Amino acid sequence: MQQIIIGGIIAFLITFYVIPVIIKVATAKKLYDEPDGDRKFHKKPIPSLGGLGMFVGLSLSLMLTIDFWHGANEFQFYMAAFLIIFFVGIKDDIVMLSPAKKFAAQLAVAAILMVKSHLLITNMQGFLTLTQIDITFSFFLTTFAIVVIINAFNLIDGVDGLAGSVGMFTSLVFGGFFLLNGNIPYAVLGFGLAGSLMAFLIYNFHPAKIFMGDTGSLLIGLVNAILVIKFIESGPFYTNYPIHASPAVGFGILLLPLMDTLRVFGIRILHGRSPFSPDRNHLHHILLDRGMGHKSVTLTCVGITALFSIMAFTLQGLGTTFLILLLIVSFYAGVYALHFTRSKVRMRVVKGELEDEVVEMTNRRIKLISLFNRGAVAIDED
Repeated sequence: MQQIIIGGIIAFLITFYVIPVIIKVATAKKLYDEPDGDRKFHKKPIPSLGGLGMFVGLSLSLMLTIDFWHGANEFQFYMAAFLIIFFVGIKDDIVMLSPAKKFAAQLAVAAILMVKSHLLITNMQGFLTLTQIDITFSFFLTTFAIVVIINAFNLIDGVDGLAGSVGMFTSLVFGGFFLLNGNIPYAVLGFGLAGSLMAFLIYNFHPAKIFMGDTGSLLIGLVNAILVIKFIESGPFYTNYPIHASPAVGFGILLLPLMDTLRVFGIRILHGRSPFSPDRNHLHHILLDRGMGHKSVTLTCVGITALFSIMAFTLQGLGTTFLILLLIVSFYAGVYALHFTRSKVRMRVVKGELEDEVVEMTNRRIKLISLFNRGAVAIDED
């Protein structure tokens, strides 16, 4: 327990004190995320290297609290994977990186985790009657899970505080589970990421002073991928709090980023576009189009994540297959209820003012009324 508390505090404090330095340096060197009126909501350049602070905080936390050589040998390879993701993210945040290169790096990370750390999904716990699975399928499934989870957190990072808040919640859930079952290294990993994110959110919650960038979102995805795979594999075998439908419960905890990403990918592919092409079909876009602000969207998404997590834990008795199907149906029912009832006109409130597009429309109407009134006055004078 002492390791976990110290790990979380170290991650929090280092991230908290490093972020202001990063903001100062990024501002001096003009390392900004520039505004983009169509898809981005900030109106002025904002530093986007917050992930650097998160990486430093989490890495030092793990290195100072976990004994890599006695009982946690795999963590040395986790650190190698974190380093690869860090360099990919930092390069993309500064000079941009092609999706193909980012995907190749994610495959390399997945290979390290599977081959060196032996992090594999080997048992589906009865999903579609599957239990122990073939090693070839195990490698394919694990690679798919790692890549999708990494990209899921990257793609929901579209609103101030959203990816950080959801990532903090999920890592706390996994960390709490490992703590209750006495798996201290993985509990430190979960609480360490949560501590780092808690510090980052102080600067990132709306209105954001800094963004996490790909460096941060990819790191959140990677850590959650490690935690959920370990959860799936070890959950049924703990004696304190065993999880008998661990694939379904793990899926439920990460359901919002996973299902939102897969849904949007499906929409893009059906329309003949690249799954990585930008659009406004994410859940946070739908909520914004209903008039919610950044804080409301973030809190709503965290609430949804909490709801599905509770649902997954309490209904695990239904079995893996039925629980996964129930979670998917519930998610899609909620999303499409929002989608088909959202307003046709996009009006979002930012700091109590209408956004530029609505202001421009209002100004045009005022000018037309003014011109009309002038014409009416001229007619009266004639």
